[in-house]
Amino acid sequence: MAARAVFSGHATGQITPSKAMVGALRFLPMKTCPLKINNTKSVGQHIYMKARIWNKLIRERRLKVVMLSASSGDIGPNLLSSSDSIKQFYTSINEKNLNKLREFISDNCYFDDCSFIKPFQGKKEVMEFFGQLITSMGQNVKFKIGHMCEGDDFTIGVTWHLEWNKKQIPFTKGCSFYECSMENGTKLVIKRAQVLIESPMKPGGSVLILLKIVTSLFDAFPTATEWFLKSPQGVLQVILRIYNMVLGPFISPFLAWYLNLWKFMAIFLSYTLQTLLFISKIFFK
Repeated sequence: MAARAVFSGHATGQITPSKAMVGALRFLPMKTCPLKINNTKSVGQHIYMKARIWNKLIRERRLKVVMLSASSGDIGPNLLSSSDSIKQFYTSINEKNLNKLREFISDNCYFDDCSFIKPFQGKKEVMEFFGQLITSMGQNVKFKIGHMCEGDDFTIGVTWHLEWNKKQIPFTKGCSFYECSMENGTKLVIKRAQVLIESPMKPGGSVLILLKIVTSLFDAFPTATEWFLKSPQGVLQVILRIYNMVLGPFISPFLAWYLNLWKFMAIFLSYTLQTLLFISKIFFK
């Protein structure tokens, strides 16, 4: 009787699992790959440790700067806190101290006041603006700081208004955003500022109608809109030239008369108030 031999060099037939084997495998517990879990935990721990080291370095740097400032005994802008620096900045304006104010302005400062067509660039232009501002404020007008919100990278937002003898002046509310930088490791200076001032005009809902008109014109003439938005100052200069050539000769005399009228009214009211004060001192001694 011949025996069937199976050699190792030949592949055997594919083994098909029985129904009983499939049913048994179905109830075996499923296991997640431990390598994948360990890798995920390792990445998370690495990010967490890196963040802790970074925060520690920042805290140590701030502590070092504050200790240096305290040891020097300087109460100028040699403080790391941007909020303290901005408070001293406004104090310098209120005290009319241009020399101290100069210490808070960087050499390449960019100061954008929305009341002016062009921003002030460089320390010289910015200090000339503050010199005119301090002169215009007189002796009794002061800045009063409202809310301050300090962000990252020495940025801070400030709300403020003007007061005369601690009484708020109408239409003088404003909001300023400052971006400071560190100089010489211990000195915070303003390198960029943007100032928004309350408008005395209160158009209300009509401003939405005007916005609708402007956006409709923008959509109707996209090419001209792109040109205007790229160089709005150039467009304004062209408009001013057209005004000077066409409308200036007719409108300028009227405006001059109108301004002279207001000057006369201001002088008249000033003399009237002085007379009333003089009379009140006589009768109410």
